[in-house]
Amino acid sequence: MIAAQSETAASPSAPTDWPEPDWITAAANRGWSWARIAWARAAAQPGAWFDYGKADAVVARWPGWFKLTNDRFYDTPFRLNPWQEIIVRLLIGWKIPEDDIDPATGQARKVHIRLFRQLRLWIARKGGKTEFLAALALLFFVFEKVPGAEGYVFAKDEEQARVLFKKMGVMVGLNPQLASRAEVYKRSIYVPEIDGSIHLLSGTPGGKHGKGPTVVCGDEMHEWTSTDVADTLRQGMGARLQPIELYASTAGLKTNPTGMQLWDESQQILDGRAEQPSTLVVIFAADPDDDPFDEATWAKANPSLGLTPTLRFMRQEAALAKGNPRKEAHFRCYHLNQWVDATIRWLPSAKWNACAPDRDAWKRYPSEMKDRKCVGAFDVSATQDLTALVWLFDGDDGRKILVPRFWCPEDKLLERAKNSRLPWEKWRDIGAIETTPGDFVDQGFVQKAIEEGFAEYDVEKLGRDRAFRFRQSASGVAHHARVGQNRRRFFRRR
Repeated sequence: MIAAQSETAASPSAPTDWPEPDWITAAANRGWSWARIAWARAAAQPGAWFDYGKADAVVARWPGWFKLTNDRFYDTPFRLNPWQEIIVRLLIGWKIPEDDIDPATGQARKVHIRLFRQLRLWIARKGGKTEFLAALALLFFVFEKVPGAEGYVFAKDEEQARVLFKKMGVMVGLNPQLASRAEVYKRSIYVPEIDGSIHLLSGTPGGKHGKGPTVVCGDEMHEWTSTDVADTLRQGMGARLQPIELYASTAGLKTNPTGMQLWDESQQILDGRAEQPSTLVVIFAADPDDDPFDEATWAKANPSLGLTPTLRFMRQEAALAKGNPRKEAHFRCYHLNQWVDATIRWLPSAKWNACAPDRDAWKRYPSEMKDRKCVGAFDVSATQDLTALVWLFDGDDGRKILVPRFWCPEDKLLERAKNSRLPWEKWRDIGAIETTPGDFVDQGFVQKAIEEGFAEYDVEKLGRDRAFRFRQSASGVAHHARVGQNRRRFFRRR
């Protein structure tokens, strides 16, 4: 049904032959930027072409091939949700020419194979990923009909992998067409027609060498302790013409280096920092600055919201998370698909956000507070901590108003972003943090900022952390500043 095509297949050669279809535009309008990125990059590959007929046929036949396996959905046709349909179309439709040698004649030939050989799907819990992954694995294994095909299913451990494997077996049993082609056993699914089997694996790398997979399924990437199993199976695909790897996960803890590595790689592929045109990355996640209790935020990580998970469930979980930092972290991680720290913050985000009803006011305060009375304080740093200068004002409504400025070394910004998994570059770009050239904080910038504060505001007092003094600049000249009417010196040589 979906095997590789010979050189006789019609395939326009220019990327301009493949304008963005309506379903990609609709996806982008819903905020699913990954769909537009995948289409554009695929169209830019030399010789790539899209097989609309095959993609349409697979989507149309999908509900007849697969049935759902749980709860109220049990034994009902698997009707693809919009996001699932887009993934199926991209995986099936995009083809690329490949040089090959005909094993029967030994002559060189050109075949057209799938462009995408790996799927990385990141989506919140209960979004239907495991059911979808099970159906995809059966699609590429049973219906592709590759003689001697090998399929493997794994996760962190065998128990976790069995959840996915069991769904595959139930799908086979629910559909007479699949049941007539495949035999389900405790640890394998055998397809006599092609003499091929899908096997359930443990999560450890031992005993995985020597395999030649056509289909690999890996679930819950965020909990993997290493990529050894995935790497070993991928390295065994060398003799296969168009194998495929299918991976899916929610977010997890930042302390898991393997999960974070896979997430970082996925982000790099999506934003273009890493060039892997054969990998389809799909990410549904709330942005770091989104309000976790706004229902509009929930849809970003839950593209099937209302169907699975239900709105009632999400509202209950959100209510439990409010005011409880630990439960809020779990809510963000598993239901908003945000990576979280193992340690729990002491102040819930809702209370923090309540301190600033107008979340954009910080951009206006520096000018709005001009000539008003305030007190200030600063704390300097060298390379690791932030250098901070804060002006404190009395607001007209009785609230305190803070006008802070923060600095870190420009050369350390990317390192901070990588280590903390926070959007430092975004904060710099919007002016929330400033950088100084090099790999340490140039305190001349801070001195200038203090002088600007004394010029702009009516400063009554200025405090500092006595554990630090201003360091000398690169030229070796100590920074000094005269502030206030008494022209006190606030900065001394070390």
